[in-house]
Amino acid sequence: MIRQTAPCDLGAIEARDRIRSGALSAFELADSCIARVEAVDPAVNALVARDFDTFRERAREADARQAAGLPLGPLHGLPFAVKDMIDVAGLPTTYGSEIFRTNIATADDPIVTALRQAGALPIGKTNTPEWSAGANSRNRVWGTTANPYDLSLNCGGSSGGSAVALACGFAPLATGSDTGGSLRTPAAFNGVVGFRPSPGVVPGHSRSIATLSITTAGPMARSVADCGLMLSVMAVADRYDPFTTVTDGGTPWKSQSFADLPRTDLTRLRFAVTEDFGFAPTEGATRATFRSVMSDLAPFLPKIDERHPDCTGADRIFAVLRALLFLGAHDRYVLEQPEHVGRNVTDNVIEARGYSAADVAEAMYAQSAYYRLWQDFFETCDYLISPTVTAAPRDWHENAPLEIDGHKLDSYYHWLALAYASTIAGHPAISIPCGRYPNGLPFGLQIIGRRHDDLGVLAVAAQLESLIAGVSTLAPEAPDLKGLMAAPPLSSCHGFLEVE
Repeated sequence: MIRQTAPCDLGAIEARDRIRSGALSAFELADSCIARVEAVDPAVNALVARDFDTFRERAREADARQAAGLPLGPLHGLPFAVKDMIDVAGLPTTYGSEIFRTNIATADDPIVTALRQAGALPIGKTNTPEWSAGANSRNRVWGTTANPYDLSLNCGGSSGGSAVALACGFAPLATGSDTGGSLRTPAAFNGVVGFRPSPGVVPGHSRSIATLSITTAGPMARSVADCGLMLSVMAVADRYDPFTTVTDGGTPWKSQSFADLPRTDLTRLRFAVTEDFGFAPTEGATRATFRSVMSDLAPFLPKIDERHPDCTGADRIFAVLRALLFLGAHDRYVLEQPEHVGRNVTDNVIEARGYSAADVAEAMYAQSAYYRLWQDFFETCDYLISPTVTAAPRDWHENAPLEIDGHKLDSYYHWLALAYASTIAGHPAISIPCGRYPNGLPFGLQIIGRRHDDLGVLAVAAQLESLIAGVSTLAPEAPDLKGLMAAPPLSSCHGFLEVE
């Protein structure tokens, strides 16, 4: 990615290595990140809560630790941004909900604890739609987050603030979470990397239904290797997540391996490609861009077939399981304080109330069959490639697309079908920047692997990323930072806080 030369523009691995060598201090990196936030964030509104005095103090402590010759963690001195769905002690955790507008966290979420113990420093909280409901990062507490490539457009969600913070150089790492594409969609829209791991690889303490694995946290960064480094710290043994297998204090996956990705020979691998999984409402512009991108990549991937797993019933399965999550977590808010609950959350709760026990049982049985069909498919395929999102970013005033190419959508999340196709089966998936739409906006390529082949997905993505960087039509480009610095505050725009 073509970037500026300030310390805040360094990738995580490069910044960490410079700090360890003495070429850069943690304080200098922190100060650079703060300066970038203050210069650019008024235009995009990504980092919605921060305490820069404490952030600077933690950076000084990191430098003092290094000067004293004490052991340094693998993320020593690296700033990271935190999605406003998990706790950072002393900062607000609002979930984008008016009900929690004044909520201040008293302790760190386990993910934040793990990152701190590895030496990373939280810079602040990033914007999200209310309760992560949707792929447009707007809410009544913090307002809208805009796409840094075009401030009139949607930045994606629900980890939209994290993706924009990365794209703009606010921090080299950020946390995100993903149910129906909440890591992958904003990564695609903002030219960064978002990785959804297999269930249990990153333990989750905040799922309202612990045994329903369609939601997981994951890393976000500006490169695949940086995502792997972050994942190596997040992927800990934790019995509180029923999908995290813990034996003799460890897990079957070796966390450290994520920080040192192996090289892989793409010519030996069997790839499948699909524009729509047979059911996703993919727009014509996305299909055309995907074909163009794959044409440029084809010389490097000799074993490609156009096919996809059987995704029969995907929309219905995802709708019912998603509704269960919202009913369990938010029904009381809709009942007791409906005036403080937004449209998306309310619609999901109302939808859930309409399902019967038979509907739930049918969806769970269908998910089991769906999962097995995906396992059959991956017996003859190593990795599956698709667009990350069905449609390009739209006007951020629009809650969600109501139609794509003239075809009416079933719900506000139906346009995320390319992402939730793999969510239902529980397979790891990553979005990497690859090429551009005709209007110059970043295009996201999704790579999916076998369940628990997280290391393989990251390794393949890293190899593709290195190839993409050498192809002028595909190589990512950073947003126009000077233009963002000169832009009026997003908060002055009509509709900034007018969220349905």
